[in-house]
Amino acid sequence: MAAPVRQTVLTLYKSLLRESGKITDYNFRLYAIRRTQDAFKENKAVSDTARVQALLQKGRENLEVLKRQAVLSQLYGSTKTVIESLKTG
Repeated sequence: MAAPVRQTVLTLYKSLLRESGKITDYNFRLYAIRRTQDAFKENKAVSDTARVQALLQKGRENLEVLKRQAVLSQLYGSTKTVIESLKTG
Protein backbone atom coordinates (compact mmCIF):
# COMPACT_ATOMS: atom_id res chain seq x y z
CA MET A 1 0.00 0.00 0.00
CA ALA A 2 1.38 3.42 -0.94
CA ALA A 3 2.31 5.80 1.88
CA PRO A 4 -0.43 8.42 1.18
CA VAL A 5 -3.11 5.70 1.05
CA ARG A 6 -1.78 4.13 4.23
CA GLN A 7 -1.93 7.51 5.99
CA THR A 8 -5.50 8.03 4.76
CA VAL A 9 -6.54 4.60 6.04
CA LEU A 10 -4.93 5.21 9.45
CA THR A 11 -6.58 8.63 9.73
CA LEU A 12 -9.97 7.13 8.91
CA TYR A 13 -9.41 4.33 11.45
CA LYS A 14 -8.52 6.78 14.22
CA SER A 15 -11.48 9.00 13.35
CA LEU A 16 -13.89 6.05 13.48
CA LEU A 17 -12.55 4.96 16.86
CA ARG A 18 -12.67 8.52 18.20
CA GLU A 19 -16.30 8.98 17.14
CA SER A 20 -17.23 5.54 18.47
CA GLY A 21 -15.87 6.58 21.86
CA LYS A 22 -18.24 9.56 21.96
CA ILE A 23 -21.37 7.39 21.97
CA THR A 24 -22.82 7.48 25.47
CA ASP A 25 -24.57 4.09 25.48
CA TYR A 26 -22.11 1.43 26.65
CA ASN A 27 -23.34 -1.39 24.41
CA PHE A 28 -23.54 0.72 21.24
CA ARG A 29 -20.13 2.27 21.97
CA LEU A 30 -18.42 -1.10 22.38
CA TYR A 31 -20.22 -2.49 19.33
CA ALA A 32 -19.03 0.42 17.18
CA ILE A 33 -15.45 0.08 18.40
CA ARG A 34 -15.43 -3.70 17.93
CA ARG A 35 -17.02 -3.45 14.46
CA THR A 36 -14.46 -0.84 13.38
CA GLN A 37 -11.53 -2.95 14.57
CA ASP A 38 -12.92 -6.12 12.98
CA ALA A 39 -13.58 -4.44 9.63
CA PHE A 40 -10.05 -3.05 9.41
CA LYS A 41 -8.48 -6.38 10.42
CA GLU A 42 -10.64 -8.21 7.89
CA ASN A 43 -9.53 -5.95 5.05
CA LYS A 44 -5.91 -5.57 6.12
CA ALA A 45 -4.50 -7.53 3.17
CA VAL A 46 -6.52 -5.79 0.44
CA SER A 47 -4.14 -4.35 -2.15
CA ASP A 48 -6.39 -3.77 -5.16
CA THR A 49 -6.57 0.01 -5.63
CA ALA A 50 -10.21 0.04 -6.70
CA ARG A 51 -11.23 -2.12 -3.74
CA VAL A 52 -9.24 0.06 -1.33
CA GLN A 53 -10.97 3.18 -2.66
CA ALA A 54 -14.39 1.52 -2.33
CA LEU A 55 -13.62 0.50 1.25
CA LEU A 56 -12.40 4.01 2.07
CA GLN A 57 -15.63 5.47 0.71
CA LYS A 58 -17.68 3.02 2.78
CA GLY A 59 -15.61 3.94 5.84
CA ARG A 60 -16.23 7.66 5.28
CA GLU A 61 -19.95 6.99 5.04
CA ASN A 62 -19.82 5.00 8.27
CA LEU A 63 -17.91 7.85 9.91
CA GLU A 64 -20.71 10.26 9.04
CA VAL A 65 -23.26 7.84 10.52
CA LEU A 66 -21.18 7.54 13.71
CA LYS A 67 -20.94 11.33 14.00
CA ARG A 68 -24.71 11.65 13.80
CA GLN A 69 -25.20 8.79 16.26
CA ALA A 70 -22.73 10.34 18.72
CA VAL A 71 -24.60 13.65 18.64
CA LEU A 72 -27.94 11.92 19.15
CA SER A 73 -26.64 9.79 22.00
CA GLN A 74 -25.26 12.87 23.74
CA LEU A 75 -28.56 14.71 23.32
CA TYR A 76 -30.66 11.93 24.78
CA GLY A 77 -28.06 10.30 27.00
CA SER A 78 -28.37 7.00 28.79
CA THR A 79 -28.00 5.69 32.30
CA LYS A 80 -24.76 4.04 33.28
CA THR A 81 -24.74 0.29 33.30
CA VAL A 82 -23.44 -1.74 36.20
CA ILE A 83 -20.22 -2.43 34.28
CA GLU A 84 -19.59 1.29 33.75
CA SER A 85 -20.25 1.99 37.42
CA LEU A 86 -17.73 -0.66 38.45
CA LYS A 87 -15.06 0.70 36.11
CA THR A 88 -15.33 4.28 37.36
CA GLY A 89 -15.47 3.67 41.06
